[in-house]
Amino acid sequence: MSKEDLYRPNVAMIIVSSNYPEKKEIFIAQRNDLLDIWQFPQGGIDSGEEIEEALFRELEEEIGTNKAKIIAEYPEWISYDFPEKIAKSMQPYKGQTQRYFLLKLKKSAIINLETKHPEFISHKFVHVDEVLGLTAHFKKHVYKTVIEYFKKEGYL
Repeated sequence: MSKEDLYRPNVAMIIVSSNYPEKKEIFIAQRNDLLDIWQFPQGGIDSGEEIEEALFRELEEEIGTNKAKIIAEYPEWISYDFPEKIAKSMQPYKGQTQRYFLLKLKKSAIINLETKHPEFISHKFVHVDEVLGLTAHFKKHVYKTVIEYFKKEGYL
């Protein structure tokens, strides 16, 4: 297995409300398996699946809607390692390599976390500066890098 194979290909999304750009509120969701851990929706890219196809499939699987439009994309893959406790259940992967997108929910979007395989128990929209204080430690460097990029580009 090559070094690249050790990282699971994944899409991730920073979602802003339909009130964007007037309000730059970011969607975060509370995991159902880790106490008090909030994150951005994300998920694996299936073999043969296009990145944007995976993005909208995962969006619907995780928050019950795919009614959103892409505003921007982080220009490169970004990776993180799983903590030891999580890595055991994710073998053979040691982490994930992700493509990040900034999405705006359409006014017609209805968030429903009670999906076929629910991953979240709650969600909220928070100011961009609140995100890092609520998220898992092993993802903070990725979140910070991506958020800073979208800020620098004038999106957040």
